[in-house]
Amino acid sequence: MSVRLRFALACAALFAVLGGLVLTGVYVVTRQSLEYRSGLLTPNEITIHNRGVFYRGEDYYEVARSRAIQVVSVYQRDTLANVRNIGALAVLAGAGVAFAVGWRAAGWVLRPVKAVTETARRVAQSHDLTERIAYEGPREEAKELADIFDTMLDRLARSFDGQRRFVANAAHELRTPLTINRTLVDVAVRRPDATDDVKRLGESLLLVNGRHERLIDGLLALAEGEQTVLDRHSFDLMDVADHVLDLAAAEAAEREVTIHRLLDAAPTMGEAVLVERLVQNLVENAIRHNHPKGEVWVTTRQRTEQAELVVANTGLQVPAYEIETIFQPFRRLHGDRLRSERGSGLGLSIVRVIAEAHGGTVVARPRDEGGLTITVELPIG
Repeated sequence: MSVRLRFALACAALFAVLGGLVLTGVYVVTRQSLEYRSGLLTPNEITIHNRGVFYRGEDYYEVARSRAIQVVSVYQRDTLANVRNIGALAVLAGAGVAFAVGWRAAGWVLRPVKAVTETARRVAQSHDLTERIAYEGPREEAKELADIFDTMLDRLARSFDGQRRFVANAAHELRTPLTINRTLVDVAVRRPDATDDVKRLGESLLLVNGRHERLIDGLLALAEGEQTVLDRHSFDLMDVADHVLDLAAAEAAEREVTIHRLLDAAPTMGEAVLVERLVQNLVENAIRHNHPKGEVWVTTRQRTEQAELVVANTGLQVPAYEIETIFQPFRRLHGDRLRSERGSGLGLSIVRVIAEAHGGTVVARPRDEGGLTITVELPIG
């Protein structure tokens, strides 16, 4: 139950208890007031209109006395019943009024907390860590809660900024020596006096260097994707997929893989660069883990509350029990651990991290004919 409901129920329960105690007291006092009193109903003589005076022990006296006692008993019973029934209804009605009053009072009391909650929800949905509650009011519980939340947002903002700077610096420091190595090796291989052994060694070093570059790019993308997406903008998943497919057309033609585009509008919201990396990893994975003259189907469409991307490809059979492992870092299927030209083993891990950072999901299913069907659902923009 919510705090407001508990407060209203507490008011109703308190009124019911106090009302019950008051009703019990009134009932006891009324009952004592109506109890039989021998001095009133047992006089020494009784005067009956048109009958005369009768004394104790006479027949008329006893008959009159019995009728008087009966009338008093009936009156007492009816009065107590009225006190009990009407009082109970009054207590119940009062408890209902107390519940309504408590509900309204709780809403008034919790209004500052509601304002804090709405601001916190807006920050959580927009991922804008620059916004603050900035609650102004007396030094009370709501003020302390708002100040604590603002302090937490300050620390989170500093932490995310530090992570961004670290990733940027790490990318620069890690890529620079690899770029220099690639340039030096490429120059050495292209020299006119380079021997065949030097050329073969240079080609091997370039392959190793390229694998390291892809590995570093994948690790940096994984680190960036694990951070909550802060800068959200509306874009169409169809445009991103169309752009990625244009870039992958040359590789698909080289590997003799046919790509089928089934692209419909699929508006979503988030970081378009990260989503482009997600689509690129899926398309490259579908092309590279395929067989010659294979096929790839890329579909974008809008569901009720989701923008959906589906990438399906032909290829080798994938056991259903290995589906979950393909999303783990450095895990490959079909003994591809030594085939560095197919990637670093981080592609689908990056896909899952980016999708989850955008509040989406990734599901992979094996195709009966071989290959995979991977479905990505992102919140609609």
